[in-house]
Amino acid sequence: MNILIINGPNLNLLGRREPDIYGSISMENYLKKLKKDFKEHDIFFFQSNTEGELISRLQEENYDALVLNMGAYTHYSYAISDCLKNIDKPKIEVHISNLYKREKFRQKSLTAPYTDAIISGAGLRGYWLAIKSWDKNLG
Repeated sequence: MNILIINGPNLNLLGRREPDIYGSISMENYLKKLKKDFKEHDIFFFQSNTEGELISRLQEENYDALVLNMGAYTHYSYAISDCLKNIDKPKIEVHISNLYKREKFRQKSLTAPYTDAIISGAGLRGYWLAIKSWDKNLG
């Protein structure tokens, strides 16, 4: 399975950004773990701080499943929501922090209605859990 992990704005700062919330491991280092743990999948990664670039990458659809963390765009991007609405592939939304322990505006996701599941508050492990959920051995 070709899996695309796509991260939105400011997630390029993982490992340095608010480590008390987001941890101290960079996404680059965590991707190495994911690729090692899920050798049966081809895992691709894209990150952008720009809404249009994220939408363009999503629309390429050269993947079988999608793990997405749209960062702040989760809460106010109707454009990304519209894009996801038109992608007929498995999609799991991941949030490193528990959105329900954060500011009120972060507790609303415009993108969630167009995904199959949400993982919130599991740290970077949320990406691992998303990919694991597609394991055929889980039934």
